[in-house]
Amino acid sequence: MSSSVGGKFQDHYAVLGIETNADSETIQAAYSKLARKCAETGDKSKLDALNQAFEVLSDPGLRASFDKVKGVDHETGDPKFTGVEFFHRLTQSALLRSAVLCILYDRRQINSFKPGLSMRHIEGMLQAPSEELNFAVWYLKKRSLVVVDDKSNMEITVDGMDFLEQNRPDVESVMPLFKQDAHAKPPSQPEKRPIVAETKTGEPVLNALNRALQRASVSYDAQPRDPLQVK
Repeated sequence: MSSSVGGKFQDHYAVLGIETNADSETIQAAYSKLARKCAETGDKSKLDALNQAFEVLSDPGLRASFDKVKGVDHETGDPKFTGVEFFHRLTQSALLRSAVLCILYDRRQINSFKPGLSMRHIEGMLQAPSEELNFAVWYLKKRSLVVVDDKSNMEITVDGMDFLEQNRPDVESVMPLFKQDAHAKPPSQPEKRPIVAETKTGEPVLNALNRALQRASVSYDAQPRDPLQVK
């Protein structure tokens, strides 16, 4: 974790203009607003400071380390175990990590020249609380399954691809985590037409058979009959 720019200590909360208890939505909003201003003014040094602050504070692990350096204590009172909810989150966390890897693997495969996606894009594709998503991304970074490029976009690593291929997620469990408009619709199937057998001339076989039966019927009716058999 880096908490300095140009060798000086940087207070990431002050850079973003937020409180030390700010949630992920507040951090994202503050960063987006200030980054737009920097882009308009062309202040690269300020933008570098913003990128560093956002990278640290949007990552639970890096933020916790920075808070220790800064002396921030978010916990009040005695710590409590969350109980049954923890076991539900344990399963959901694994599925969420798989979903993030699926997104980044797919991105790498279809756009190898620009494989990175921002946290904002990933949040827009998944139905998950920001805190849970940040926790999932923190794990993936620690395992080196994803990396962050110089523009703070996430990319899947070779280890991440191998991990996903060796631990294929269950489609029915992972897909509900995606928003309805976040994945492409399946291609429309061509209209199925009944298969009609044809003769060598291209005429449907049933038509030819019907004509043959009609000719046979006419031929039979035209034949003379034995008068002894006529009642």
